[in-house]
Amino acid sequence: MAVSFVTLFQWRLNSVLLLLDNEILLLGVKDQILSLVSKLDEVGSYLGDPLFWTLHAREMARSFLTLYEPKLEKKGKDHMLSFIRKLDEVTGVAGDVERIRGTLREADDYIDEFIMKDYVQTEQDQKDSTGEFGSEIEIIKSRVSEIMNRKPQLGLSPNLEDIKKLLRSKFDEETPLVSCMLSYMNLTYDLKLSLLFCCAFCRVYRKTKGDLVRVLVAAGLTQEKSGVLMEDKAQENIERLVDLGMLEEEVSARDYSIILPTARHVSILEATNTITGMNSLLHSLFVSAKYCLPEASSDCLRNVFHNAKLLRMLELENTKLKNLPDEVGQLVNLRYLGVRHSNITKLPDSISNLRNLQTLDIYWPGCEFELSNGVLNLAQLRHLKMFQPKNDNEVRVPQGISRLRNLQTLESIYAGGGIAEELGIMTQLRSLEVRRVSADHADELYFSVMKLTRLQNLSLFVERERESYDSSSSLEYENSILPCLESFSPPPLLQTLELVGRLIEMPLWLGSMENLTKLHMRYSHLSENPTTILQFLPNLKYLQMFGAYKGRRMEKEFFRAGGFPRLEYLDISSHNLVEWTEIEEGALPCLKQLSIYFCMELMVLPEGLQHVTTLQILNLWYVHEDLIRRFSPNGGPENYKIKTHSTSKI
Repeated sequence: MAVSFVTLFQWRLNSVLLLLDNEILLLGVKDQILSLVSKLDEVGSYLGDPLFWTLHAREMARSFLTLYEPKLEKKGKDHMLSFIRKLDEVTGVAGDVERIRGTLREADDYIDEFIMKDYVQTEQDQKDSTGEFGSEIEIIKSRVSEIMNRKPQLGLSPNLEDIKKLLRSKFDEETPLVSCMLSYMNLTYDLKLSLLFCCAFCRVYRKTKGDLVRVLVAAGLTQEKSGVLMEDKAQENIERLVDLGMLEEEVSARDYSIILPTARHVSILEATNTITGMNSLLHSLFVSAKYCLPEASSDCLRNVFHNAKLLRMLELENTKLKNLPDEVGQLVNLRYLGVRHSNITKLPDSISNLRNLQTLDIYWPGCEFELSNGVLNLAQLRHLKMFQPKNDNEVRVPQGISRLRNLQTLESIYAGGGIAEELGIMTQLRSLEVRRVSADHADELYFSVMKLTRLQNLSLFVERERESYDSSSSLEYENSILPCLESFSPPPLLQTLELVGRLIEMPLWLGSMENLTKLHMRYSHLSENPTTILQFLPNLKYLQMFGAYKGRRMEKEFFRAGGFPRLEYLDISSHNLVEWTEIEEGALPCLKQLSIYFCMELMVLPEGLQHVTTLQILNLWYVHEDLIRRFSPNGGPENYKIKTHSTSKI
């Protein structure tokens, strides 16, 4: 298996074959590309050879030093540099790895430039450019071969165990550092790449796991294989790194808006100034403004887009920009574009040029935002994340959205106007959020959703009846009924379900959702006990009942012995709830966190709570002061129910 940066470049070469849709042009370079891939396989085949174990260890030591240098004492840093020098002495090829890396880095930039030219050239110019590209690939192959031909003259090098012994001898007084370095060396190449990327940028933004997955995919750090999506592999890598404790805490300079001339990946946190000093080699730019960026930033962004045409990832968060410069359409290598918390009302027409774009995140734009038809040309788009701060937060998507055959995530859409029928064609969808659901298109919507056999996450928000809504009422959405749910049958793989709106009765099909792990029921206003059906779901781990039950009393039948066998998090909110009498012993055997909020009439928590021995956290938010007093650790009469096994957060 090839060294990490070699493997990454092989993926990049293979992506060129997929991007070239002109068969004649493809034939002109296909042989050269495949030949170079084969030569790089030869590089990778030596990974088990002692020499390349040494080179591999040297590369990992350099990366490790980059990651952890801020936390190393001077002695630890000196020892690490000594370890690297020792490996150089053993092999005698200290510069060869850097030569290969430098060669492939230059080639990577050349690929970006080739793709940019392909967008704007005439057919004859494309043929000439393709010929030049093929010649460049041959030159790269020759340079790699020249370096590799040195190998037989280098003699024997230590094996991996020898390297580990050498490492321990260099760090005999810093055992934790040795352990961490050894763990790092034992990571697979894709885990190392993911770790380096996470530590360099993503920790700055405190991204959710889903956001981070999309960023890693856009960075090209995972490869799609038969039966395994890139997103699934990226998530697996993140979870593995978390389990190993390898992800770092935030280490970032704040309010730094001058980009170094050699920087390829830049994060700017809490920016207050304009963005200047852009270089042509920039691949990733993440900007999070402290409040907003000045008006001059739009002109600065034009400079960014003009100079940094190799950009693959761009995130502009909390900038409050009023428009995205039309020059963004020149960034034809862009795979990830995030414009969160802006004042943008329309994307530029040039957005249609971004045919490599995988993620478009336009959460919380301007109030009059509309999604333009240009998005329909984004053939590689996998994730379209939206939310509009107006009406029911829906975004109207153009007809023809089903042309996006790679789309997996589609959020905050309005399904009227024929869109509901189109959804039934989009069988690749895994996450769908529909807002402003109404009777005029509900049947078509549910019929389409039932066809989405890969769907894992579904959110349905009812259209709010504005004329009858009184903001002072305790029953928000009381007259906004989610229509036609009795005719719905959920897709078999659904894991997360969110229902927002009044329910006339509990849907019976909820009891058959064996794969359901998260359920959000908001403003359901049910008169009947909702847990009669829910407590026997075998895999439910998170349940939110926010205004789900409008009764005034909860008794032991709500939480029977053996009920909710895997539930870990329970959130209950109700303006009406006055009394919760009992939890049967043996109910909620795995509960870790209980959150009670906006229950201003509730004075006592149920008897039997003391038997839920797994409970770790009790959250009491916006509840009656008597309830808080009863659970006070200083003599509260109800404290015996939680004092031995939970932490109260009030």
